[in-house]
Amino acid sequence: MPSSDQSSRSASAMADAMMKGPGFGFPVSRRSALLRRWLPVVVSLLVQVPITVISVIRANDFGLPGVALILLSVLGPALLIWARDYPGPIIASLSALGAADFLLGYSEISPPYLALAFAIVIAVSRGARTWTWISLIVVWEATLLAALLVGIALEPPRIVVTTLGLLLVLGFAESYRRRGEHFVQFQQAFADRREAELRAERVRIARELHDVLAHSLSQINVQAGVGLHLMHKQPEQAEAALASIKSSSKEALDEVRSLLGMLRTEGSDGATVDDDAVPPVPEPDLSRLTSLVDSVRSQGLEVLLACEVTPETPTAVQLALYRIVQESLTNIVRHAKATAVSVSVGYDGGDYLVTIADNGVGFDNSVDNEGRGLLGMRERADLLGGTLHVGESTAGGALVTARIPRRPAST
Repeated sequence: MPSSDQSSRSASAMADAMMKGPGFGFPVSRRSALLRRWLPVVVSLLVQVPITVISVIRANDFGLPGVALILLSVLGPALLIWARDYPGPIIASLSALGAADFLLGYSEISPPYLALAFAIVIAVSRGARTWTWISLIVVWEATLLAALLVGIALEPPRIVVTTLGLLLVLGFAESYRRRGEHFVQFQQAFADRREAELRAERVRIARELHDVLAHSLSQINVQAGVGLHLMHKQPEQAEAALASIKSSSKEALDEVRSLLGMLRTEGSDGATVDDDAVPPVPEPDLSRLTSLVDSVRSQGLEVLLACEVTPETPTAVQLALYRIVQESLTNIVRHAKATAVSVSVGYDGGDYLVTIADNGVGFDNSVDNEGRGLLGMRERADLLGGTLHVGESTAGGALVTARIPRRPAST
């Protein structure tokens, strides 16, 4: 029975996507579009016209009924030219022509009105489902009534066969439409998933860049201030500050170049574009915690480090733990006004546990302190199924606690 207008609009939108190409949604050439428009016209002409002409000649019926049958066999395929542009009116017109052909050629063996079958499939796939169902139901009932009034003795087997033929064509058309809808939905889901992956990758890159640049630039800023302050009074200390700036900037540049290397696009021949062939820098792991802590100590902060996590820990977990410690120390150097920091990386039952506590000013809970650094640390813990909590340490400063479930080294 006829569907709702909403379903018809949905089917029409689906059909527009389907008609982009034979593969439902892929762009096609102009030649392919012309082929899909004219193929039903040519096939229905080749099937209907010759057989109709032969039937008329055999019946020796060159009067009005015979001429009308030949005209109907030509007119139906001709109307298919506009079936994709005006599916509703065309299916209604072809239903009426098919009924006339059925009644006029009932006494002779005439071909099925193939143009009507093509029109049904095109109309349903283009969203004109209401037009199709109403036209077929009304016209078929009117055909049976007209045969009764005119006195045409319709044979029950032929009525059944014709009805079943119409239902089979309708079933194929509906199946074709649903397949197109499912394919469009699949394409949309695939596009949404791809977009989500791209957004996640952009967030990951932004998080890595933030962690690298925030830590390194904070160190450079502090050491540059120390160097300027001691340049004339203690030149040897100023020289050490400059050496620290050089080391921090080199490390930051190496990590940034490695990260940007992942963003290189491919050339037209499929080969990777590699302008300077710089080898990638390994992602930081817990073995670099000591150098990280030393760089913070060089800025006058007393740091106590305790790391019990073994090197067999999965790479993703080591990177997350390292970045959490790095970002925490960066925040302490920039904002905490602390003199001492305690860093602990170890195990707690079935979890990895990292805590960073300082004796600085702590966090002001009356305002939103969820900056990009804290957000990045929380995301790193969340991505590995863990949690991150920020509170107050026993010394009155900030306490950052991250807990990540332990995983096998193969993950």
